[in-house]
Amino acid sequence: MAPQRRSAPKAADGSGATDRRRAGSGKSFRAPRAAQRKWLRAAVLGAWASLAGLLLWGSLGGDDSITEVLAHRGEVLPGRFVEVPCSEDYDSHRRFEGCSPRKCGRGVTDTVITRDEAQRIRSIAEKGLSLGGSEGGASILDLHSGALSVGKHFVNLYRYFGDKIQTVFAEEDFQLYRHVRQKVQLAIAQAFGISASSLYLTKPTFFSRINSTEARTAHDEYWRAHVDKVTYGSFDYTSLLYLSDYLDDFGGGRFVFMDEGANRTVEPRAGRVSFFTSGSENLHRVEKVHWGTRYAVTIAFTCNPHHAIADPALT
Repeated sequence: MAPQRRSAPKAADGSGATDRRRAGSGKSFRAPRAAQRKWLRAAVLGAWASLAGLLLWGSLGGDDSITEVLAHRGEVLPGRFVEVPCSEDYDSHRRFEGCSPRKCGRGVTDTVITRDEAQRIRSIAEKGLSLGGSEGGASILDLHSGALSVGKHFVNLYRYFGDKIQTVFAEEDFQLYRHVRQKVQLAIAQAFGISASSLYLTKPTFFSRINSTEARTAHDEYWRAHVDKVTYGSFDYTSLLYLSDYLDDFGGGRFVFMDEGANRTVEPRAGRVSFFTSGSENLHRVEKVHWGTRYAVTIAFTCNPHHAIADPALT
């Protein structure tokens, strides 16, 4: 998951303004002090939030020396599921009976998407990302919204490249994308005992390409620990379809569930689907990629139809 951009608040330089306000009313003189107090409170709260995040990281598997492998790269798993207690994150959101998580956990399967399908899906990512790419280590391609990493920014590839898109993608690419999404959706529904029709695709759903290039912006810092339900309130179920192989195509870049007392990792292999409920019960991160290139698709689902997005279409 791509992290959210955060920027530190800036204190205004009020030296000249203060001198001018001394000749005015007492109210105008007190205003900068009130602003400074407000900024100070915000800074203190921000510091406490940062500290709390570090403490949470440390208490829920911050010791990388204690690591269990949930799915090895050499395994071909028909299905592996680990149930975990649900967090309270879902309580602050509207619940949808028969869909909102009551049973929480994480699963991995290598038999839903074939390696041939994964290779064909990867070619879609490669074609789209050939139009741009981040200056840092993480590039994003979102076929739904059109968001594409270009340098340090994002553009809408449908508007930015216009009719050129018709020469990059074919309708068959989008048909395959929809077919694969549907198979992942069905696998999640079966694992959690819910109806596939109660799940809706939600944003952001996107391709990612990660390499060892130094981060240039906050969007490139993909290795930060986070909770999807906190970062993206619409998420109820998260899935990742891996499109390249750990230790063959890249080093590092394992997916890490950060549990109390241990980390549990998923080693990517092309065609492997990893999925999980999106709350704090599945705090996670991605290791830094040390060499090579890691491709994946993040496919997110919501139970709330108001947060649904449509499948992408070329025409």
